[in-house]
Amino acid sequence: MRIAMGHLLAFLLGLVFEATSVFGIPSCSADGQIALYHSCNLTQVPQVPNTTINLLLSFNHIRVVNATSFPLLEKLRLLELGTQYTPLIIEREAFRNLPNLTVLDIGYSHIQFLHTDAFQGLPNLIELRLFYCGFSDSILKDGYFRNLSSLAILDLSKNHIQSLHLHPSFGDLESLESIDLSRNEISLVCERDLEPLQGKRFSMFNLASNSLYRSISVNWEKCMNPFKSMFLEILDVSDNGWTVDIIRDFGHAINGTKISSLLLDRHIMGAGFGFHNIKEPDQGTFAALGMSSVINMDISHGYIFSLNFHLFETLKELKVLDISHNKVNKIAKEAFYGLDSLQALNLSYNLLGELYESDFYGLRKVAYIDLQKNHIGVIQEKTFKHLKNLKTLDLRDNAIKTVNFLPNLNTSFLSGNKLVSFQNVQIIAEFLDLAQNRLENLNDLYTLLQTPGLKFLILNQNRFSFCHQQYSPLKNHTLEQLYLSENMLQLVWQAGSCWDVFKRLSHLKALFLNNNYLDFLPPGVFSDLTALQILSLDGNRLTSLSPGVLPENLRVLLLSHNHLLSPDPTIFASLSHLGITHNKYICECETRNFILWLNQTNVTMFGSPEDVYCTYPDSFSGVSLYSISTEGCDEEEALKLINFSLFLFFTTTLTLFLTAVVMFTKFRGHCFFLWHKMVLRLVFKDHPQGVEEDQHKYDAYLCFSNKDFGWVQNALLTHLDSRYNSENRFNLCFEERDFLPGEDHISNIQDAIWSSRKTICIVTRHFLKDGWCIEAFNFAQSRYFSDLKDVLIMVVAGSLSQYQLMKYPPIRVFVQRQPYLRWPEDLQDVGWFLNKLSQCILTKKEEKKKSNNIPLQTVATIS
Repeated sequence: MRIAMGHLLAFLLGLVFEATSVFGIPSCSADGQIALYHSCNLTQVPQVPNTTINLLLSFNHIRVVNATSFPLLEKLRLLELGTQYTPLIIEREAFRNLPNLTVLDIGYSHIQFLHTDAFQGLPNLIELRLFYCGFSDSILKDGYFRNLSSLAILDLSKNHIQSLHLHPSFGDLESLESIDLSRNEISLVCERDLEPLQGKRFSMFNLASNSLYRSISVNWEKCMNPFKSMFLEILDVSDNGWTVDIIRDFGHAINGTKISSLLLDRHIMGAGFGFHNIKEPDQGTFAALGMSSVINMDISHGYIFSLNFHLFETLKELKVLDISHNKVNKIAKEAFYGLDSLQALNLSYNLLGELYESDFYGLRKVAYIDLQKNHIGVIQEKTFKHLKNLKTLDLRDNAIKTVNFLPNLNTSFLSGNKLVSFQNVQIIAEFLDLAQNRLENLNDLYTLLQTPGLKFLILNQNRFSFCHQQYSPLKNHTLEQLYLSENMLQLVWQAGSCWDVFKRLSHLKALFLNNNYLDFLPPGVFSDLTALQILSLDGNRLTSLSPGVLPENLRVLLLSHNHLLSPDPTIFASLSHLGITHNKYICECETRNFILWLNQTNVTMFGSPEDVYCTYPDSFSGVSLYSISTEGCDEEEALKLINFSLFLFFTTTLTLFLTAVVMFTKFRGHCFFLWHKMVLRLVFKDHPQGVEEDQHKYDAYLCFSNKDFGWVQNALLTHLDSRYNSENRFNLCFEERDFLPGEDHISNIQDAIWSSRKTICIVTRHFLKDGWCIEAFNFAQSRYFSDLKDVLIMVVAGSLSQYQLMKYPPIRVFVQRQPYLRWPEDLQDVGWFLNKLSQCILTKKEEKKKSNNIPLQTVATIS
């Protein structure tokens, strides 16, 4: 089944390589040094020049390779014969005519027959690739690799090897330093199996993914140390399903064999989250490995939930420890005790929620701690501050809200957290990554720029949208790169705020402002960036750039995906690289200089010329600017001048007219005030203010809900009632001041209505819910029917619709009979409204006149 799947994959790969070229050489050809014959339907080795160095024969149908298959190729170094679509037979001394071959690749081929002397005559062979060939144990025990004195790398992965009974000839392979036996079916390796390899030094010994020691019961006293007398730079026994017991027993069995890097990842140690049926590693699990002088240990991708007391205490020489991709939620006190030499600790992709001051006790030399992709939200203040050698702390993608725990570091990764402010925070760092947080106030940037020694600051994907500047820009002598991509600086700058945010950054070399919705650049915003060499403004909404806006020393400018229409080419004169694809170019004569510059400049352009295209006029839409001709533009200049003069005249006239209209609309309140004041002086200069005396005690009774008193007082009484201000003309009556205490409330309402010339009902949501107000409205309407005079004035305030008013019968009768007033939405219309209300109070009508509702909307919501 594996072989069948392997040939299916080989077939698919062949389709990819078919009719392609490598190193510029067409497939199925040779150039003297490289012979490329991928997917050429070959059934035998082709004739190639004797100068060939690399011969590539994969994805063919070659069936047999024997001593005569290859001509004498003394310069050949690499032979790829793998991934044949038919079973491959390799006969005796099949490669003897390739005496200087150093790399032989037969991988991913189904080897039907392999002669035991197939590899004889290859004294210089260094690397032999035999992966996924269907080999059994015989490939190791039958002496296939005799006399390969230079062989250093042997790849036998993905085969069907079940046991390691090595042929004695393995002892003669003096150069052998790497064996890959991963993804086989090896269940047991004992001392006698690897006896020919004793005394050798290996850079890599790979036994991963074999179910090693897992499915059988091992008698370690009989099996003994499989790596006796060896030195292993890397021993990979990962993905074998090892438990706590297997690792403990294995550590004791190897009895101090020197191993620099031990890979135990993809284990099944630990209970995981919520389970208790699998052991957690304890103080004895790794105890025996201390004798092996392990420097790098990988126990990632497992189920460890708790790092227990003194878990690693014997690993005195360990420098790198990887515990990532487990389920670690708890770190016991002194869990890392004994790791006196540890320099790098990886705890990423776990389930840590809080960190305490005791968690990292004992890590005296640790320089790098990786805690990204946990759920950390709370960190005690002194958790890291006792780690004097800590240089880099990675806390990306957690839930941190404050950074009071942060020690003085070279590098801090804090992106993907929940930080909202950096006010009142003092830190020291060279590299600070704060991307994907929740910073909104650009004032935080002023604070961060004061960080001593800061060279790299990353603030991408925050929420910068406003600025309440508290500090003046300080001179920063260290910052070299600043990343502010994917924020909302447009909202900050269009409010006129923080235009000096880049002032005094004299050493800044790279600035990234892409995707900030910018449609303009503040004047002089880059004027202090004298060292700036790279500026990214990609993905904004800029339509043009003003001359002088770019720093003189700028060399790389990225302006793609903006709205540039007709750029001035002189702006780009000092650049060496420019990106201006996907803009909104206008392909008319006004863009002639830019089009000519594009075709003549030495500036290196990013992107394809087809991506610098016209969007207007429609007849040129999508056409590359590089293919546009500028002939005929000179004749149009004179006509354009005449057209421009006429356009200027009519535009000026229209602008003056529209300005007058806009000024009146914008300041109509002031205009009404001046007009009203003038009329009062001209018309009433010989007449005293006030109202004619008659039989009524009050000019008007003001009826409103008690809950609206504060608003009514500020909006109406202070501007109309003479007892609030002697300059007001009306004597008004309202409940809080003029109703007799102790008197029946209905009697008070009736007296107020009949003693006043007019009744003004201030209808709000509270008014409609007040029974006394509705009753007063009924009495006022009754007086109308009695006297046949227009004595009732209704003022609607707040967001009340016509439908809501019509639900109340007395109000519905009034609305159907005559118009009402609405409190204005725009503050400058309040004066006009009060004047209109004053006229209504003064006007005497014997009969109704039809009129429309006053189309003024509310300016304040009454709550």
